Amino acid sequence: MNAFVTFTILGLVLGAVYAIAASGLVLTYNTSGIFNFAHGAQAMLGAFCYWQLRSGWGLPTPVALLITLGVIGPLMGWGLYLFIMKGLRNTAEVTKIVVTVSILLGAIYLSHWFWDPKDSRSSEKFFGNSSQIDLFGSVISTHDLIALVVAVLIAIGLRIMFTRTRMGVSMRGAVDDPDLLRLNGHNPERIAATSWAMGSVLAVLAGILITPISGGSLEANALTLLVIDAFAAAMFGKLKSIPRTFVGAIVLGLASTYVLAYFPSTWTWTSNFRISLPMIVLFMVLIVLPHDRLSGAAVRTRERANVPTVRSAIAWGAFLVVAVFLIKLLMVDSAVTLLTTGMTFAIIALSLTVLTGYAGQMNLAAISFGAVATVVVFHFGTTTFGYESRTTLVGVLLGMAAAAVVGGIVALPALRLRGLYLALATLAFGVFLSNMVLNDISQHELFGKKFSLFTDGNLLIPPVKVGPLDLKDGDTFLMTTTALFALIGIGLVALRNSGYGRRLAAMKDSEAASATLGQSLVRLKLSVFVISAAIAGLGGILMSSAIGSVQSDSFSVLVSLSLLMLTVAAGIGYVTGALFGGIMSGVGFTMVISTFNDLAMDHENLSSVYTTLGHIAAVSPALIGLGVGANPSGTVHQVTEGYRALRNAKPVLIGGAVIEVILYLLAYTDTIDKWWFGILTITLVFLLPVFGQMLMPEAVLGKEEIARRKVTPPELIGVDVPFSERDRHALDQKLGLPAFVGAVPTGLAASPAAGHHGTDQNKELSTNASA
Repeated sequence: MNAFVTFTILGLVLGAVYAIAASGLVLTYNTSGIFNFAHGAQAMLGAFCYWQLRSGWGLPTPVALLITLGVIGPLMGWGLYLFIMKGLRNTAEVTKIVVTVSILLGAIYLSHWFWDPKDSRSSEKFFGNSSQIDLFGSVISTHDLIALVVAVLIAIGLRIMFTRTRMGVSMRGAVDDPDLLRLNGHNPERIAATSWAMGSVLAVLAGILITPISGGSLEANALTLLVIDAFAAAMFGKLKSIPRTFVGAIVLGLASTYVLAYFPSTWTWTSNFRISLPMIVLFMVLIVLPHDRLSGAAVRTRERANVPTVRSAIAWGAFLVVAVFLIKLLMVDSAVTLLTTGMTFAIIALSLTVLTGYAGQMNLAAISFGAVATVVVFHFGTTTFGYESRTTLVGVLLGMAAAAVVGGIVALPALRLRGLYLALATLAFGVFLSNMVLNDISQHELFGKKFSLFTDGNLLIPPVKVGPLDLKDGDTFLMTTTALFALIGIGLVALRNSGYGRRLAAMKDSEAASATLGQSLVRLKLSVFVISAAIAGLGGILMSSAIGSVQSDSFSVLVSLSLLMLTVAAGIGYVTGALFGGIMSGVGFTMVISTFNDLAMDHENLSSVYTTLGHIAAVSPALIGLGVGANPSGTVHQVTEGYRALRNAKPVLIGGAVIEVILYLLAYTDTIDKWWFGILTITLVFLLPVFGQMLMPEAVLGKEEIARRKVTPPELIGVDVPFSERDRHALDQKLGLPAFVGAVPTGLAASPAAGHHGTDQNKELSTNASA
């Protein structure tokens, strides 16, 4: 009986912390309509800041708490909303998700910058670990009791605030109809910023409370994912109800401790199951709870993506193969291996192009399907052992088939989900796979045969050999992977231009309209999930083979989130977006960071400068992700539009090509360093459209655009150029005339003389109106 009481109390305490974190999540979602995936990262940062104040600088606990909860927490939430979230209006769900994911990753990189993960840190309970109270024959620490009481008070307070106070009702109205709220004298922006500040405080409080409960060790990745478990509790309340969220959190906490207490100790998977339980519950809740019906209207967003023709896709595919071959000639063997790994990530990113870019379906765990294929290849798709071991074509096909089947299984229950809920379901699958499969190194016995899923926690995947094609050679591996990327990319463009692709696009724009036209949404969703998972499986096998030895961390859900973020930042609707996003996610930033670290070791006098640059490079992927809000169509779209305008400026294009050839020859003859070649090439690619506007403005911009951009001195308006509506409005404002008087018929300003006459008439009308 004492054991039952003890585990019940522990479960209630864990559930109380989940409730605090989930309440903050509900609060921000209710007032902004944005699901904050960075909620756990905010909790992690808050816990680190509290540790720094309390243990690092030795401040008293109340002072450290006051600064962390009263200053750092609110400022963090307030700043996030005003500088980032506010600009996400009229963007697609994937853009909102990617921006919050960027904040999550950026917060983890920042914590690594200021608190070196190599140094161990721990946080003690309030009043010390030995401060305990007897309760119902069991013992509960003062820290745990405080967490329990605080959670109850917060739940009651939020319930009262949302239902009984003017502020709470205003917060709910801020997301439903901000314009109507503004008409009633409220400021929706201030209300939303206040709610984000409150949500951030709750996240920070949860981080401070849960760290000692979970062992006291401060580790950025683990602490971030630990608070993500609260997502399941928030789903109990459908991101709306505080009481249901609180109940869900308590149920979740109790279930976790009861599994640990009463599942047989002989079950080797019990520990992994307990860790995975919140994500299993999240998946089940998403499936069981009723959801809104399909929306009848198409959703208009700021994202745009041009669809290339198959012919142009073939041309660009051939160009990619030739370009990679020429670049390979400049590389050493280690760089060739790195580029090969990056290209395999680009293949995995193609699975996101077809699923999210074409069909509008979300997947936050693309790497997980690569993990499924890799495990299958390890057990069934390799020959012999040692240096002569190879991955067979049958093994590759089996791995892809397994990934496709798992993709279909994941998609089946998720077919009724859309947008955010589908994203959360795939996230739950990714975390579940990491905890239950990739951490399962124990031996099992089936039909008399012993096996383990992730043997020794380290899988060796040999190179692929198909007939005479042996990918043991690094150059061959790189060119084969590049050719595969080009072929899959051409296939996806052809698919997008087919009737099937148009049906996917229709489903992405409006599921209800697509269903009304007779399209089978179930068939479309299931098929595109299977295609996407098979591509991710192929990419995962090649990635594992390129690396040679993979661990469970190689398929972490954080890797999937990073890949999605950079692919969306590059352009989720483009094959080239997958190329740049995949390479940068796989190896690009790793190469830059390692280069700065090597420079810091080689140059002691400048080591602090290079180390700082390395940290900035580590944070830069998150900064790129934050830019998605300003440019939701992606960088590729921006560059493509710039080169589209250069079609009439052929001398600029030819000049750029000549400069690039000269740079290549200089690099090939070792006249300039290879790094300089890369930096100058990237600079040339991005700046050539700008040079075109400067050198041939009429050919690039056109006469109308030049005239629109031309700025006329104010004293010459009405003399050299006729008055425009904007000029008249600005003039009325300067003269202090009533707004309605400025609405002069256009004909009066057709000529400078008429414009002048019109202005005089305005003054006369104004005088009469005043009289």
